[in-house]
Amino acid sequence: MAQELIIVLDFGGQYKQLIARRVRECNVYCEIHPYTMPIEEIKAKNPKGIILTGGPASVYKEDSPTYSRELFECGIPVLGICYGSQLMAYRMGGVVKTAPVSEYGHTEVTIEALDSLIFQNIETDGDGNTSCWMSHTDYIAKAPEGFMITAHTRNCPVAAMENAAKKLYAVQFHPEVLHTPQGTKMIRGFVRDVCGCAGDWKMSSFVETTVKELREKIGDGKVLCALSGGVDSSVCAVLLSKAIGKQLTCVFVDHGLLRKDEGDEVEAVFGPEGPYELNFIRVNAQDYFYEKLAGQTDPETKRKIIGAEFINVFEKEAKKIGAVDFLAQGTIYPDVVESGIGKGATIKSHHNVGGLPDHVDFKEIVEPLRMLFKDEVRQVGLELGIPEKLVFRQPFPGPGLGIRIIGDVTPEKVRIVQDADYIYRTELEKAGIDMGKGQFFAALTNMRSVGVMGDERTYDYAIALRGVITSDFMTAEAAEIPWNVLQKCMTRIINEVKGVNRVMYDLTSKPPGTIEME
Repeated sequence: MAQELIIVLDFGGQYKQLIARRVRECNVYCEIHPYTMPIEEIKAKNPKGIILTGGPASVYKEDSPTYSRELFECGIPVLGICYGSQLMAYRMGGVVKTAPVSEYGHTEVTIEALDSLIFQNIETDGDGNTSCWMSHTDYIAKAPEGFMITAHTRNCPVAAMENAAKKLYAVQFHPEVLHTPQGTKMIRGFVRDVCGCAGDWKMSSFVETTVKELREKIGDGKVLCALSGGVDSSVCAVLLSKAIGKQLTCVFVDHGLLRKDEGDEVEAVFGPEGPYELNFIRVNAQDYFYEKLAGQTDPETKRKIIGAEFINVFEKEAKKIGAVDFLAQGTIYPDVVESGIGKGATIKSHHNVGGLPDHVDFKEIVEPLRMLFKDEVRQVGLELGIPEKLVFRQPFPGPGLGIRIIGDVTPEKVRIVQDADYIYRTELEKAGIDMGKGQFFAALTNMRSVGVMGDERTYDYAIALRGVITSDFMTAEAAEIPWNVLQKCMTRIINEVKGVNRVMYDLTSKPPGTIEME
């Protein structure tokens, strides 16, 4: 039986990843595609439903992203969110205008139709009110003919509407964000009750299906896997090993930008003495990468260099081991989305996505985790029997410390951030801080400042400590680390790491910041 699919069409909304996450939490597979995806391609994928995202444009302006009325008349259930709701109204003959009063943030929404399939399981007060997250300057002034208004606010007459016969639903607010407490139930109502999805997509079926697909795709070809020792590449390697066995060769490139002692730790787990048969090869290329990065300060340039040189090293290694047909990478869905694949805005290029040179000397790139979020990758790891210690280890980006060192990269700066990071994580572990709920690391700023150590003036670097709590790595909040623990980290780093005289804690959430420093 074909896998159930919900398609999310992106109209420039900042929450598109969250929509996909909420759908997958309903055990239904979901993909994000640009709004330019032709209707023929949508129909060919045979989705059970379509969700339209929000976006910053106005539907009535000529240059705004849009879609033909055919989308709403093809018989596939559609849920429009924010801009998507306005587009549905506009295309179906309703009226969309600039709202007299814009709504932003928590807003009380009155549900007029609690028997609606998308509202029937939500909790409201005695008057049918629930809190929702609004963010709009336009609004639906008049619902199209055949649509019933199912919710309103004090300033928004059509907070939700539906044409149940045509399976068209629209909400002006954002059910996908945590600020809408009943939002997940609303999305579940659309996915399960409107679209009729059984909700049988789970990690065990993903592993089984992916292993089968990898065997069919690769055949008797040889695969070279980029193994960094991080969660994504480790799960990717073990998944491939399960599928093709000895046809897989894993190359671990120690680019000199890893955490303290991590190169040796990776070799201990995946090397000849470890529990996995991965044809493990370690390449010590620290000096090579330092030379290529010398004098480079732009973060995008550094990412591109690291990505390109990774491939160059792999190509050289491939020639040593004979013909290689495929290159495997641990690319995951946030990498793809944030790199602006399709028509979305590029937040930053990722090592696994945007850092590849134009010419790659392999038949094809294999990315078995490309459509999974980080927590889903961890679930796959557990399904594959990878030890929890490896599955829940702290995430580490492909470019490594290259993007945790602001400005140019030198061996001395690498030493500083390695030592500071090791002290930070050690003290958090001693204090019982649960690092499995997010990402915790030290970064080296490019700022030097005056200090006093041993009655002498110093002019050294400032270390920034970063700790965020997140479930999907698409949004994150700064971790509330106890003050005494931060004080202990500061004292040890300044006393033990030569070249540092100041320690700061980064409170920035995502958005507006990113989790990594660059």
